[in-house]
Amino acid sequence: MTRVKAGVTRRRRHKKVLAATKGYRGARSRRFKVAKEAMIKARAYAFHDRRARKRDFRRLWIARVNAACRQAGMSYSVFVASLKRNNIRLNRKMLAEIAVRHPAAFQSIVDSIRD
Repeated sequence: MTRVKAGVTRRRRHKKVLAATKGYRGARSRRFKVAKEAMIKARAYAFHDRRARKRDFRRLWIARVNAACRQAGMSYSVFVASLKRNNIRLNRKMLAEIAVRHPAAFQSIVDSIRD
């Protein structure tokens, strides 16, 4: 069997990796070996952080709703429990949005669930 050199295939593979790492600093965008490691690491971080973003936003929404609840004289846990008891189905994202942009509307929600 004849020997086949990897010329075209290798060049394509290298070009693909170097194109993906364009804009990285130093050797991470110029040298194939370093660039490949940087690309693998970057993709791993991207995968992880797509999931972390969801956690981070939920924490932000809870913090905002908690702050608005405290101003209304109620704790977050009591507020959420009262919402469930009164069958008011608003998710944390919407509650945070209302708390930040429409404080009067949020106050009316708090007043409606007070026992």
